[in-house]
Amino acid sequence: MSRPPIERPHPVAAFDASCVQRLNRLLDHRPCLIAARAISRLGDGEAWLLLIALLAVMPGGAGMRCALHLLAVGAAGLLIYGLLKRRTARRRPCVSLHGLHLCMPPLDEFSFPSGHTLHATSFALVALHHLPALGLGLLAFAVLTALVRVMLGLHYPSDVVAGAVIGAAVAVVSRWLLPG
Repeated sequence: MSRPPIERPHPVAAFDASCVQRLNRLLDHRPCLIAARAISRLGDGEAWLLLIALLAVMPGGAGMRCALHLLAVGAAGLLIYGLLKRRTARRRPCVSLHGLHLCMPPLDEFSFPSGHTLHATSFALVALHHLPALGLGLLAFAVLTALVRVMLGLHYPSDVVAGAVIGAAVAVVSRWLLPG
C-alpha cells in the first residue's frame, strides 16, 4: 500500500509565514514595538484625511490640486480594497499562525490586500507628482508601513506587495484620467 503524499505548503505561503514569524520577533524589543504601532496608526485613515485637509489650505494651487487628487485616489483605492478583501477572505497571520505577538487589533477581518500599504503607496506617488519633497517622504513612509504591517502579524508579505502594486496602479491610472 502506498502512502498518501505529504502536503507541503506552497513556496510563497511558506515564505510569507516565515517572514511574518521572523519580523514579529522584533517586537520583543520595546523600541521596535512602539515604532511599529506608531507607524501603523499613522497609516490609518484619520492621518491621511488630516494631510489632505492641510494640503487643501496651502497657499497656491498645488496643495489643493494634490488634495483633490488624493481624495479621488483614496476613494478608488478604498473601493478596490473592499472588493478584494471580501472576495479573497484571506485570514490574517495573527489568526493563522501560532506564537505571534498580536500588539494591536486588526481594523477588519481579512488580510489581502494591505489597505494601509495600498493607500500609502498611491498617496506617495500622487504627492510625488504634485509636491515632490512631500512625495519622497511619503514613499519612505509607504515602505515602513508595509514592513510594520507584516511585523505586527496583520499582513503577509504578499499582502503588502499586492497592496503596493494596486496602489501604484491606481496612482498611475489616475494621472491619465484626471485633468491637470
